[in-house]
Amino acid sequence: MNFTKSTRRAVQAIAVLLALAVPTLSAVGPADARIGGGFSSGSRGSRSFSLPPSTSTAPGTAQPFNRSFSQPSSPSFRPGMGGGFFNRPGGLLGGLAAGFLGAGLLGLLFGGGLFSGIGGFSSILGLLLQLALIFFLARWAMNWWQRRSTAQPAYAGAGLGASPNMRNAMGFGLGSSSTPLQIGPADYEAFERLLNETQSAWSDEDIGRLRRLATPEMVSFFENDLQENRARNQINKVSGTKLLQGDLAEAWREGDTDYATVALRFSMIDRMLDRATGRLVGGGEQPQEAVEVWTFVRPRGGDWMLSAIQQTN
Repeated sequence: MNFTKSTRRAVQAIAVLLALAVPTLSAVGPADARIGGGFSSGSRGSRSFSLPPSTSTAPGTAQPFNRSFSQPSSPSFRPGMGGGFFNRPGGLLGGLAAGFLGAGLLGLLFGGGLFSGIGGFSSILGLLLQLALIFFLARWAMNWWQRRSTAQPAYAGAGLGASPNMRNAMGFGLGSSSTPLQIGPADYEAFERLLNETQSAWSDEDIGRLRRLATPEMVSFFENDLQENRARNQINKVSGTKLLQGDLAEAWREGDTDYATVALRFSMIDRMLDRATGRLVGGGEQPQEAVEVWTFVRPRGGDWMLSAIQQTN
């Protein structure tokens, strides 16, 4: 089957548009502009590469880290890769996708592709088959990763907490390297305060304040995200942050360091503005909700700090 010249030009134009769109497939949308940029970032001590238990606030699965300084002992990981070996931008799956999709697009442009030499129509079929292959490969990889990450059981008992928006629980440690930690009303108040204060400091681009609220690892990610916003001549303003619901996934102690992982559902107004004119270029003026899993850390007897943010499925 042969295309007419006008049809072939239309197909080539579509292929070029798809090629230009490929780099943005893994990009963060305007709705994810808030602090953390929609990524799963940070560390959870010895549990950085095991997923926290589900809770009533976040009944789905927390996503593995795709930005983390933690270095697991497993040879399946390379330093700096974090938990998103398959799903992080530019990772193994991203490279395979770019290779397959790029080959299909070039086939559309030059008459080749997976079924090179058969014709333009076969090139389209080849591209569709390649996209289907990428989809099933991604699905298999994520299922494999979730099974691997949740192979060790974890438990967190739940009960009503003192805060109307937070549920109390006792986290039970995994193995001999961690011990259970009781979380009380004052701790929940600190978690809610950190949720609001980090969002405020992020909106003000106040790195000094962020350093008092979060670990050096998290601050390094925030600085990088802010630099990217400046490079685009944009500024992210998050206002009206309000905790709607929260509960404890797990809490434990490692040596002299305490950890608490908490599921948070909150609302906020998330706007991306042009830095020069203040014009709205992303997000909106209406409140939107997010569900994230935050991990806090403190030296024994010290103040809690933000140690990790994980997105939820």
